[in-house]
Amino acid sequence: MSDTTEEFIEIIDSYGKTTGIAPRSEVHGNPSLIHRVVHVLVFNKKGSLFLQKRSETKDVAPGKWDTSVGGHVNPGENLLQAAKREMEEELGISECNPEFVYSYIHTNSYETELVYTYSCAYDGKVSFNKEEINEVMLWDINKIKNHLGKNIFSDNFEHEISTYLQFSDRESLQYP
Repeated sequence: MSDTTEEFIEIIDSYGKTTGIAPRSEVHGNPSLIHRVVHVLVFNKKGSLFLQKRSETKDVAPGKWDTSVGGHVNPGENLLQAAKREMEEELGISECNPEFVYSYIHTNSYETELVYTYSCAYDGKVSFNKEEINEVMLWDINKIKNHLGKNIFSDNFEHEISTYLQFSDRESLQYP
């Protein structure tokens, strides 16, 4: 996104039905306006999870470790297209086929998102967007658990990983 063109985001109700469209600057900062986002949990075949450390210039959770891939769903875009687009834009991954896992509503004092979470297994090269991301690193699930609540993860990722851990098979936290 260039500095001269503002992103527009669909406003939805809690069921995902579009009720309008607004500029990002109006949506962010107003938690009464719900918008759709996609997350992709990208695991390697050993079960470690790629996390991204957000750029210090981001308006949401600057400098925090966050979900492998996350972004807004563009107006008129379907969820799978959005997930694939975000994987390509953020991590340079185009050959991973994400599968839908679950959805939930995440809200904080800044925004409210209807999150659609996908996952995939990937062992290839990652080429991240250096304007949005400072670093990408594989994290073992136990290491993530040990760092929860210590103010190094975004509040959204803390919600995401808690949802994932509750949802996933208790016998194996590895993907697939």
